Amino acid sequence: MGPYNETLLATVPHSAFHTMFEFCRNAPLALRQSRRLAALACVVAGLGLTACSTPLIYKPEVVQGNFVSREQVQALRAGMPRQAVRDVLGTPLVTSLFHADRWDYAFTIRRQGSDPQQRRFSVFFKGDALDRIEGDPLPTEAEFAAKLDNRRPPTKLPELKATEADLAKFPAKPAPAVGTAQPAAPAAPVTYPPLEVAR
Repeated sequence: MGPYNETLLATVPHSAFHTMFEFCRNAPLALRQSRRLAALACVVAGLGLTACSTPLIYKPEVVQGNFVSREQVQALRAGMPRQAVRDVLGTPLVTSLFHADRWDYAFTIRRQGSDPQQRRFSVFFKGDALDRIEGDPLPTEAEFAAKLDNRRPPTKLPELKATEADLAKFPAKPAPAVGTAQPAAPAAPVTYPPLEVAR
């Protein structure tokens, strides 16, 4: 530090120049502390982000489209009007202005712990009457419900029978002596206060 700066600092100890000088002199200390805080923030953020990628997070099931069962398809007949087909299968997922004689039904379900299921089914019309149907093989409602049930099968329950050797491990309860037992007093009738005060 030059003699001019020391003279200036001695004469005006709380000036703006003095404050700026002290800040610049202590800057390396502040930078070290901010680097430590930045490193700590990066470590905390990194740990937080790795927690998001663990398989322990619940993933909700995603159901999209219309489920069409084999029973519904068996109810369709050639020549049925559009409204009757809509009543049986429901509103189609995809209708197109360019393909007005075709309705598409698509169904997708994704569940945690099971394979995703995807099915497509198309209905074709000639005019207002059902012409033909095509699509993936469809399950019955019972088969579909069975595939949705991903609970574990019950384990074998232990046998709840005790052998004579098991019972011998426990002492027998002494039988009460005859004539020593006193009869229980009859319980007094229960009375309740009136709900309303008589006037």
